[in-house]
Order: sequence, then structure tokens, then C-alpha cells
Amino acid sequence: MKVTYIHHSGFLVETDQALMLLDYFQGTLPEMDRDKDLLVFASHRHGDHFAPVIFELAKKYPQARYVLSDDIWENQVPVELYGKAVFVDPGKVVELPQGGGTRIAAYKSTDEGVAFVVNNGGKTIYHAGDLNDWRWPGEDKAWNNNMTALYLRELDRMQADGVKPDVAMVVLDPRQEDWFHFGMDAFMKKIGADHVFPMHFWGDYGVTGRMKALECSAGYRDKLAEIREEGQVFYVNH
Repeated sequence: MKVTYIHHSGFLVETDQALMLLDYFQGTLPEMDRDKDLLVFASHRHGDHFAPVIFELAKKYPQARYVLSDDIWENQVPVELYGKAVFVDPGKVVELPQGGGTRIAAYKSTDEGVAFVVNNGGKTIYHAGDLNDWRWPGEDKAWNNNMTALYLRELDRMQADGVKPDVAMVVLDPRQEDWFHFGMDAFMKKIGADHVFPMHFWGDYGVTGRMKALECSAGYRDKLAEIREEGQVFYVNH
């Protein structure tokens, strides 16, 4: 499996069977194999996860199909691409023929939209979207505690569903200051993944090193990829 970091929370994942472009809104895309099915995901409508530019890809890659959170308005999709888009809401599972058969499960975000669990070719890819423990310094304590409870509840659902990702893209947002690691830490201890790619770090590439330096990450820090630049490519051999 080949994983390319594009920008912010955007990644391109290539398996033997398919290409999966996740939460792309800007950044330089590598050339993609036009003979492979391309699945383009958008986890929610926020401008740092979705932009209509994704629909232009269908001109160059006629095999492109779109998997969109249902909080994205249908009128954002060009009329000629209606038949190539599927909308998902939390709890929905869809099976698509693309990529030799792709199963997609959607989980409820603690902000907008959904997180995706994608199964293709015997591999499982998780993309959090904005599903995270969004505790903020200065927020009301009850609000923060409720946020943690909502996040852990969704992780419990994944755990009950037997989600075991080979590759996971998980929020690690430095704006949360001393609490930046809470969402990642809970995910790794409840769900885990063989290879984990931090995202949503707003260009602060040092955030992964700070996560690895924390005592809580001792059991999984070697699984965290250190992203240093846009366009960086990682090869995951399993």
C-alpha cells in the first residue's frame, strides 16, 4: 500500500485494486493511474476538508466516484456527476463495486460529518475526518467532559464492530495545547492501527515528535509516521 500526504488532512492511498483520495481540498496531487478506480472521499463540508475542486477530477479520471458525508449539500455536486456520488450518514455502510469491491462504514464525528472505515483488497483504512476529542483550554469543564464522552462512545462503537485498521489517519491538532494528544492516545489504546498518520496539524510538523516524547505513547510511538512535508510518500508493506 502506498500512502501520500497531500495537505492538512488530505491523503492519497493506493492499493493493488484502487486509489482513494481522502479529504482533499488543496495541494499538489501526484499523477494517478487512470486504469484504476478512484474513490474520492469528503468527510464533511468544512472548507479544510472539502472543496468543489474534487469534481474536476472526473474530467481527467473518468473512473472517479465520490463518497460524501450527507452534510455536504447535493447541489454542490455537478448534475452530470449525480450518478457517481453516494452520500453517507453516521451508521451507514455501503458496498461499492469499485476497486474490486469496497466496503465503507461511516461513524459519527464529534464535529461535522463522519469518519470513514474503508475495506478494500483485504486492507482496512481509517480516516477520522473531524472525529476527535475536541477539548479546548478555556472551554467549560462540562462541555469538555461531554466531548470526551462522545468521542469515547464512537470509539466503543468501532471496537464493537471489530474495526482493526492497517492504516489510520488521526487528528493531532496543536491548537489544543496541552490536550492535543488526547484524541490520538484514546484511539491508539482503544482501536489501534499498524501504521498511523497524524493529520489536521496545520503545518506544525513537529507535533508528531512531541506526541512521541509523551510517556503515554510508549506502547505505540513506533507506529506513528513522521510527516515532514507535503507530497511525502510512505510505503506500507503488509
